[in-house]
Amino acid sequence: MPATKNSTSAKPKKPSAKPPLPTREEIALRAYQIYLDRNGAPGNPFEDWTRAERELLANSPKPRRKSAPKSQAA
Repeated sequence: MPATKNSTSAKPKKPSAKPPLPTREEIALRAYQIYLDRNGAPGNPFEDWTRAERELLANSPKPRRKSAPKSQAA
């Protein structure tokens, strides 16, 4: 009898290599800190949110890329 592709064993998923993105709560907290930094003066909540998002993404650990092999000159 030929083998079929239907298998009862499931392959485990590999962990993602990407760092986790900031959560909504983390972004909201940072946006609130930005608001407090300007002593509650009127501002643009959307700009606070996008600034918070950019800052958190910039500060997140980035995966290291493997460097290209060095060629040796003869």
